[in-house]
Amino acid sequence: MRKSGPPKGLISYLVLELLAERPRYGYELLGEITTISGGHWEPSYGSVYPILYKFEEDGVAERVEREDEPDRKYFALTDHGRETLVEKRSEIGGEARDFGDVVLGFYHLYAALATDDRFAVDDGEGEWNYDERHSAWIVEQMIRHHERDFGEFERITDSPEAFYAGTDGTEAANDGGDEGGGEASSGSAD
Repeated sequence: MRKSGPPKGLISYLVLELLAERPRYGYELLGEITTISGGHWEPSYGSVYPILYKFEEDGVAERVEREDEPDRKYFALTDHGRETLVEKRSEIGGEARDFGDVVLGFYHLYAALATDDRFAVDDGEGEWNYDERHSAWIVEQMIRHHERDFGEFERITDSPEAFYAGTDGTEAANDGGDEGGGEASSGSAD
């Protein structure tokens, strides 16, 4: 269970990867991260620039001048930054379960606002509501993205306990349930 937002170091990892492609400036990094998230998440302005300045201070990135944009602060990775990126890839790789918990946690909260009688959210006249229709749309988008990125979606019928046991290196038993369900594997934690 996560006790905060996305895995620690996620934004700095994304910044490192994007700087490894080419020099960029802070606002450009924010826009690229927003695009990667499908337009659903943007880190705050106040989180990216301190990372860039810290990278500069630590010799991970350096400012580069561009004649065509002399007032804009571009940053590029240094050799030390490329070494740091290799370490950060491993660190973030170990955070996959925590990241999944964040996604599931926020979905569960969304569904709770729609179904739990303790909450009385006034949906007002907005286009979005906490209801079954909008919940189904969220799930549908997740399936579409899964199929775009990984291929046909196949239901996994394992309980959370069985699935986690299977992804921790032990074989998980399939709980049965839905037709077409497969056994959990370490590559199926989407």
